[in-house]
Amino acid sequence: MTERLVGLPATSLPLTAAMVILVGALLLALIRIVRGPTIPDRVIALDLMASLVVGLLLLLGAVLDLLAIVDIAIVLALIAFLSTVAFASLIERRTRE
Repeated sequence: MTERLVGLPATSLPLTAAMVILVGALLLALIRIVRGPTIPDRVIALDLMASLVVGLLLLLGAVLDLLAIVDIAIVLALIAFLSTVAFASLIERRTRE
């Protein structure tokens, strides 16, 4: 029951390290959203955060052996892509005016 991801136990050092690195990157992206000097910087950081959350969900889905979490990660990735395109369109319209 404890071995899920490529024969590694759920509490293995590589899985823990990967999750800690992803959470650290999430915190750095959050700082960029708060302190970002321009709107495009904030949009890119938001897209990065969505990608990192997708990565965390995929790791969690692999460890817990739940396909529902993988489905949620796919939907989140699609929504993040669409929101990034919408923000880019909005920024482009603002710069034209």
